[in-house]
Amino acid sequence: MHRWRVLRPHLEDGVPLLRAASEAEVALRTAQRWLTRYRAEGLAGLARAPRADRGTRRLPDDLRLLIEGLALRPPGPSAAHVHRLVVDVAKNEGWPVPSYATVYAIVRDIDPAMRTLALDGEKRYREVFDLIHRREAAGPNEVWQADHTQLDLWVIAPSGKPARPWLTVIEDDHSRAIAGYAVNLGAPSAIQTALALRQAIWRKSEPGWHVCGIPGTFYTDHGSDFASAHMQQVAADLRIRLVFSQPGKPRGRGKIERYFDTINQMCLPTLSGYAPRGTKDRAGQAKLSLAELDAAIGRFIVAKYNQRPHSETGQPPQARWDATGFLPHLPASLEQLDLLLLTIAKPRKVHPDGIHLFGVRYLDTTVLGEYVGESVTIRYDPRDIAEIRVFHDEKFLCRAICPELAAQSIGIKEITAARNARRRGLAHGLTHRASVVDRLLAVHQPPEPSPSPPLTDPAAPVTPVLRLYRED
Repeated sequence: MHRWRVLRPHLEDGVPLLRAASEAEVALRTAQRWLTRYRAEGLAGLARAPRADRGTRRLPDDLRLLIEGLALRPPGPSAAHVHRLVVDVAKNEGWPVPSYATVYAIVRDIDPAMRTLALDGEKRYREVFDLIHRREAAGPNEVWQADHTQLDLWVIAPSGKPARPWLTVIEDDHSRAIAGYAVNLGAPSAIQTALALRQAIWRKSEPGWHVCGIPGTFYTDHGSDFASAHMQQVAADLRIRLVFSQPGKPRGRGKIERYFDTINQMCLPTLSGYAPRGTKDRAGQAKLSLAELDAAIGRFIVAKYNQRPHSETGQPPQARWDATGFLPHLPASLEQLDLLLLTIAKPRKVHPDGIHLFGVRYLDTTVLGEYVGESVTIRYDPRDIAEIRVFHDEKFLCRAICPELAAQSIGIKEITAARNARRRGLAHGLTHRASVVDRLLAVHQPPEPSPSPPLTDPAAPVTPVLRLYRED
């Protein structure tokens, strides 16, 4: 704009160019050249033209490559160290000695991708600079994703000790709706995955949670539970295509990882026991039981997450899943699904009073009476052992119910904890009673008589002692 201000009096006020140039202390020939450019190109003609050699350095190519090569050697030396090495080499080769500023500028202008590959490794380079293909399912249930995470929340385990639970989630890729989940204290396993998949596939009891059906593709990582022979058999029976992400490359599971961030930001901080890293006495924050945490996460999924517009799709996940109006493909019955998914199966014999399991009896008054004495296979949900499913020759017979547990859902861990507590209570009672018996018996027993000295016989002859003398 300086050049325009010099020419403006001449162009707008009619001031002679010589006078305008003199007042601005600009040579007349320079002002004439500016005026010619302005009339030919307008205001853009007054812009300073960049130098033709701008960005280039008058250095030998080998010297520039030497500077870049030294800067790319792990662990990444400082520009000052590179400059000291380059000065010595340049003097020996007869090259012009570059200044520190020149070396610093060359090091600064190295391609960031090349710098990352050289100094941080190929894995980091792939994470930052590799091209990404964003896969997007065309419709609901076309692709489901599944993954596990350990929550930043502590609960009270059935043993009474604090523990960090694991969350398994199955998400519909198209709608971002959560199809199923499972909360457990154990490390990820095939049974957790099977239970979450069972909930995801079958119809939900919650009226606002419609996501169900058999997915076309099940996309997971290479965890042992996902890649197990059981999951492969389940996928073959349900005609689900199993797809695994590349080992060590979690970017392909970004959608479900984002859901875990949502859980950590919107759900867990509102619950008792939330203790992220840096919290003092993290285990001491535990207040909820595992069942209470399970119910809280379920409420968050149904009432909040699935109903809240997603930032990427712009629609609530549940509404996006319902939008197409398609009919999901479901198994013929829940019993058939259980036969495939519930891996906890145990052989049992039908007794006249029912089936014995976990120290309790399971009864069914309609079918089991015909199979007394027969060997059957029972399958059960470890989260709720109030009911078991009975199979005979791989055919579903009935559901047997424990009368003592029918009014409530009790897990196997609660049963085990109750057994151990009962056993410890009995052992404590036995120890206490034994100590009382020993103490009272010791008080009321008569004292033992003191031993009398041995009696000597006065009539016994006394044996003379033989004396010995030394002879000279």
